[in-house]
Amino acid sequence: MRQNVQFITVAVKDLEVSRRFYSHGLGWRPVLDITDVVFYQVGHGLLLSLFPLLDFAADVGAPISIDSGFSLGQVVETKPEVDDAIERAREAGAKILKEPQDAAFGGYHSYFADPDGHRWEVAWNPGFSVAEDGTVSISEIG
Repeated sequence: MRQNVQFITVAVKDLEVSRRFYSHGLGWRPVLDITDVVFYQVGHGLLLSLFPLLDFAADVGAPISIDSGFSLGQVVETKPEVDDAIERAREAGAKILKEPQDAAFGGYHSYFADPDGHRWEVAWNPGFSVAEDGTVSISEIG
């Protein structure tokens, strides 16, 4: 099996609430928005899909629960971009879990929860970069 991911699917309680949060609140543009699922391109060859919880469980063929035992992360280019992203998320209705602050890893970050409680980290990390071919490079900051 190849080591890659093309889709991250997030189960949501209310697709309309999540659609408003991501599309209107955060200003993301869907690459496909149909009645029962919304897809956003979030990286080189990477899509985030929002899928209603019960429909997702039926699709998977097993019970699904919304579990916040994970976080999704976005790396921005500057500290002020962290602040701006968090303010936009706050205005869209996100619950801010951790206000923007210097991070133990040497960068600057913050956490918020979307309407379903899924955790997002927004970080400035000078040790993180992505090459034109999509290869990620990450190093200790020191």
